[in-house]
Amino acid sequence: MNLLERIDSPADLRQLSRDDLKELAGELRAFMIDSVSKTGGHLASNLGVVELTLALHTVYDTPADRIVWDVGHQTYVHKILTGRRGRMHTLRQTDGLSGFTKRDESEYDAFIAGHSSTSISAALGMAAAAKLKGEDRRCIAVIGDGAMTAGMAFEALNNAGAMDANLLVILNDNEMSISPNVGALSSYLTRLLSGRVYNTMRRQGEKLLSSLPVIQELAKKAEEHMKGMVMPGTLFEEFGFNYLGPIDGHDLDTLIATLTNLKQLTGPQFLHVVTQKGKGYQPAEANPLGYHGVGKFDPDLGVTAKAGGKPSYTQIFSDWLVDMAAADPKLVGITPAMCEGSGLTRFAQTYPERYFDVGIAEQHALTYAAGVACEGLKPVVAIYSTFLQRAYDQLIHDIALQNLPVMLAIDRAGLVGADGPTHAGAFDLSFLRCVPNMLIAAPSDENECRRLLTTAYRHNGPSAVRYPRGTGPGAQVEPGLEPLPVGRGRIRREGKGVALLAFGAPVLAALAAAEKLDASVADMRFVKPLDRGLIEALARSHSLLVTVEENTVAGGAGEAVAEALAELGLNNPILHLGLPDRFVEQGEPAVLLARVGLDAGGIEAAIRKKLAD
Repeated sequence: MNLLERIDSPADLRQLSRDDLKELAGELRAFMIDSVSKTGGHLASNLGVVELTLALHTVYDTPADRIVWDVGHQTYVHKILTGRRGRMHTLRQTDGLSGFTKRDESEYDAFIAGHSSTSISAALGMAAAAKLKGEDRRCIAVIGDGAMTAGMAFEALNNAGAMDANLLVILNDNEMSISPNVGALSSYLTRLLSGRVYNTMRRQGEKLLSSLPVIQELAKKAEEHMKGMVMPGTLFEEFGFNYLGPIDGHDLDTLIATLTNLKQLTGPQFLHVVTQKGKGYQPAEANPLGYHGVGKFDPDLGVTAKAGGKPSYTQIFSDWLVDMAAADPKLVGITPAMCEGSGLTRFAQTYPERYFDVGIAEQHALTYAAGVACEGLKPVVAIYSTFLQRAYDQLIHDIALQNLPVMLAIDRAGLVGADGPTHAGAFDLSFLRCVPNMLIAAPSDENECRRLLTTAYRHNGPSAVRYPRGTGPGAQVEPGLEPLPVGRGRIRREGKGVALLAFGAPVLAALAAAEKLDASVADMRFVKPLDRGLIEALARSHSLLVTVEENTVAGGAGEAVAEALAELGLNNPILHLGLPDRFVEQGEPAVLLARVGLDAGGIEAAIRKKLAD
């Protein structure tokens, strides 16, 4: 039996020697590479936090002590060590383990995390609650350097310093490196500065010098100067944290010694740890970006590029953006740290002066775009639906209120498969359509997507085009930049009795269901403005109207149709099909759509039931 097979909980780690822990780190990496190669998932980031995760669970009394992982896609080691090793083959699969932390999955998952930059706020809240309840527990936030670009992280740091909370923030920095000599010196100083002797001397010195303010200030400046020479911690010290680091995040001895010392200290502590993405697997070390999120692959061959196949909606947007930028020098591309995922790589290479990655800062991205639009340029913000939720105030107050021509290219609309509810674009139609001045389009295929992108871009006001993850039905994409008429849908199938009004991707399933029912199908194209003429015509010629959308039914496109019917004075029976009023878990997209009744069979069955009632 290898070491890993003996680990069923963090308590088992605490029985191991330091040498055993180092051996276990190697076994964990081998296990993860094998496991993720079968399920797909986030690999490079998890390989980078093996030693850090081992050290945290060895030193702290989890789950009584709370570890809050930012984003949560780097918690596979954490899952393996907390009793879920035997279920890792179900990771990101239907009815399997989540790819992120999840409170109802394990008592060791202190907080759900799919969006970045929430960990410090959550851990600070837990620390405050522990103090109020009189509970002696430690609260640790583990946050990456990318997540530190978000304003929310700094809001939490500012609050934590003012509260003097017993909070440890660990900055997992996987972008910078430390040379051996600097690393050795830094590790030595960190162990020294985190130790009881140093901190006792510092407190006694502060007490002794409190009656001599001039000398006290000189001593404080001398200490800060000494630490500032070797540590980039001045900013965090100003927030009220005791900054320590940077240390080598793959040196278990230093990690355990430092965390053990920090566990004895009170007040806000900040530990800067440097790790390497993809550590221990050469292909991932060489290409950490390519191994950030992977599908199934052969560990011996590594991840290989897929040949051929239909272009994804993201690729359709990418090609359109470059073409439109060539036609209009006023176009500016903006993304909140999602260049590759949102399809801006080619644009960034072709028009680097017009490309802006603002970091994980969705609020800033939208107000920045508003500022660009105020000066006569045409910003296109490429953003996932789930991340747009974080910038709702900026959309309303800074863009829509001023009726600025900012275009939102909303990727990952609807269900997103393996990433699950934290990343699902289930709400954008609901929260967008109530905003004045908005134009909202939902393409049903690749060609419609390209043309509606042009339509939205040329709209003199705020606009949004939402499209799903992955590929469409394989429609032939016409070259050029021809727009579609604003607020005009089209009939895709003529039938009798029942009319399906479909918005976006579900048009294909609606057509298949309509064949069984001999029903009419309208590709509505626009959620706002609605094609009221088409709605009225269908209502007057059909006995039942059915709306279909891959968005929550509550407040969605279907409700917009119902409102239009009421205003027109028409009282047709109407059936709303869409995402249910619950969070849909991760799984295979086809399985999930069938479960929520948005595949062809589900649509047909719902209509037959309605007709029979």
